[in-house]
Amino acid sequence: MINEIAEIRRKIGATQRIVFVAGNFNIVHPGHLRLLRFAAECGDFLVVGVASDKVEGVLLPANLRLEGVSAISFVDYAFVMEATPEELIYELKPAIVVKGKEHERLQNPERLVLEQYGGKLLFSSGEANFSSLDLINREFYDSSFPSLTLPEDYLKRHGIERSSLLNLVEKFKKKRICVVGDLIVDEYITCEPLGMSQEDPTIVVTPVDSAKFLGGAGIVAGHAAGLGASVQFFSVSGDDEAHKFALEGLRAVGVDACLIKDLSRPTTVKQRYRSKGKSLLRVSHLHQGAISLELQEIILSEIEKVIRTTDLLVFSDFNYGCLPQQLVDAIVVLAKRFGVTLAADSQSSSQVGDISRFEGMNLITPTEREARISTRNQEDGLVVLAEQLRKQSFADNVLLKLGEEGLLIHAMNAESDDWLTDRIGALNQYPKDVAGAGDSMLIAGALALCCGGTIWDAAYLGSLVAAIQVGSVGNTPIKAEVLLRELV
Repeated sequence: MINEIAEIRRKIGATQRIVFVAGNFNIVHPGHLRLLRFAAECGDFLVVGVASDKVEGVLLPANLRLEGVSAISFVDYAFVMEATPEELIYELKPAIVVKGKEHERLQNPERLVLEQYGGKLLFSSGEANFSSLDLINREFYDSSFPSLTLPEDYLKRHGIERSSLLNLVEKFKKKRICVVGDLIVDEYITCEPLGMSQEDPTIVVTPVDSAKFLGGAGIVAGHAAGLGASVQFFSVSGDDEAHKFALEGLRAVGVDACLIKDLSRPTTVKQRYRSKGKSLLRVSHLHQGAISLELQEIILSEIEKVIRTTDLLVFSDFNYGCLPQQLVDAIVVLAKRFGVTLAADSQSSSQVGDISRFEGMNLITPTEREARISTRNQEDGLVVLAEQLRKQSFADNVLLKLGEEGLLIHAMNAESDDWLTDRIGALNQYPKDVAGAGDSMLIAGALALCCGGTIWDAAYLGSLVAAIQVGSVGNTPIKAEVLLRELV
């Protein structure tokens, strides 16, 4: 008990008010969520004591019950109690102790302890409008893609054997990759709808839980590491909690990250508010100005240190200022000097970018909208559009992303001046979350080209990885074993 009290004191500030809740927590259910959410709102730091296996009424081992409680986002610290709640309250001296409403008319031994130092005992069951934690977790962490439709006719057209694709994926493990671009932290906030405001036509929701993921160029690096490659990642970030989260997350998935702190900007955070499996609103916390010349020189210097041993360099541009044109041009010159394969994506979902500014790439992966923005062509068909973009950017291969319509491949013909074109339909007809599909396609396709595969191999593997990615909510690095399982 002494160790637990010391750890809690170490984690909190001197002025923070501690709220304490104790219970068995055999199965975390909506009632627990309501109570704990109410408790968290009563103070600054929520501590939850989980009854030990010695207590009457527990049904599951303490470690499993503790894991369930610790997974709740608004619980700041949870531990297994080896003492009675009263003894813990006496040592911890929380400002508030919260119990369920059903205890209000019963004898509560905690009250006597609280009265000794002026603490308060509150009773509440919270608001009865929250979803089950199991349902929330299932949306984020259960990947399901039973509807994947693999294009056998495409494989036959290009003479692609599944064995050759398996060998190609195995080669990913031997490649060294450098990813440079805009780091983003994605936060998904799950909400429960309360109804329509009576004051104005506004939908009212209340947050239930939240989950954070690596995003932007960070998840591109994460996918590369998950697929087996050795990855170095270069970006800028703020000096904030999002920076710490991203750095820990990148290291956890095996990415060697160099995040240069820019004190003039926050780490980009995109919050998505969701309810019943649908996105309601996105709020972006960012600064879009170009990074300073000093930071550009630092990034270029860091890349110079590793470029000689790099097989593939990927630009992941979200137009938030990490990749000014001067820096891009310098990196391209450096990479071409050492024969490095180059790939780029420049996203323009809620901002305006130009994929054609990444000149001389072996692969670019724009959406139709991004291609039309770059070429200022709103009239011509897809093949003409892809060829115009190819000429404008001096790219070898273009994968034109068409959303639910799939992918257009516009490929270099080594035997003549002609260009070859083909289509792959969307492989997952019932996606849970399309955010991040393009990031996964970019890295899988680029890796395939880097390993000696054809553009047809690259398009197929990129489409398959994207289909896997959209099978769950939130960006999580795709693992090589998952991809291999789909190829068998």
